Amino acid sequence: MNAAEPRQLESDLWPRVDAFIERMRVTRGASEHTLRAYGLDLADLVGFLAGRGVTGHAAITPRALRGWLGDLDERGLARSTIQRRLSAARSFLKSLVHEGLLEVNPATGLRQRRSSRHLPGVLSEAEVEGLLAAPDATTVGGRRDRAILELMYSAGTRAAETVGLDRAHLDLGRGVGRVLGKGRKERLVALGRFSVEAISDHLSDPERPAPTTAAGDALFLNRSGGRLSTRSLETIVGKHALRAGITRRATPHTLRHSFATHLLDRGADLRSVQELLGHEHLATTQIYTHVSVARLQEIYEKAHPRA
Repeated sequence: MNAAEPRQLESDLWPRVDAFIERMRVTRGASEHTLRAYGLDLADLVGFLAGRGVTGHAAITPRALRGWLGDLDERGLARSTIQRRLSAARSFLKSLVHEGLLEVNPATGLRQRRSSRHLPGVLSEAEVEGLLAAPDATTVGGRRDRAILELMYSAGTRAAETVGLDRAHLDLGRGVGRVLGKGRKERLVALGRFSVEAISDHLSDPERPAPTTAAGDALFLNRSGGRLSTRSLETIVGKHALRAGITRRATPHTLRHSFATHLLDRGADLRSVQELLGHEHLATTQIYTHVSVARLQEIYEKAHPRA
């Protein structure tokens, strides 16, 4: 695999990067998007080091890495981008330690910039209701879109998880679904009554296109019978958000954020929401508590006489 591009400068590190990326693919089940991101981040590191005469792993020093971080900062890259690149470098160098090629990880102890954590965009419950009602139920496309929106808000699925669903993954009688998430990890999701009804209507729709051979058992199809893409999903959400009069940007991830926030607002515990979202670490889920607290403070300031 040749994920790290471009490669104008020669370096003995390129084969090491390729081997690291391939291990991520095989052992961690990383997505193509993740593999490409790691490849490009490490290409930036290797290119910087090669430009300064560091072409082998044994010559990588903390000082060289600090120079790279300084260069990223001078180029005006976002803090989140710098953090991601440093994380990729740490993982790569850690793998060289595990292989016995380095005694210590030269990235250990490097200070990572703390970035301000942006709260995710969230729709109000009224806005979600408007969005779910926006598709035209008199058309086959509208009935499909309604099933998509109901499922995403009911189950909190990511875009890739939604388009990757097959009909066999759903048990509509029990109101549950089986989702293949990040790192190919499976989890169960809940399907509410409205979601089950919308999906049942979609699957029994006589106008639903026949799936192509490549689409297989796909739950959601495009007009040609192919499996729906994540880009098409983004278009669908954005289109119906406009129809619902939602002026700010709405994406599949916005629905996922709204799903989590509304659960917490109505008393769900954080661990349960973590499981429903498929987050590996609780800290990832905790960002939604900030959203709920922000809303709580807004209500308090509006309603309390001494706020």
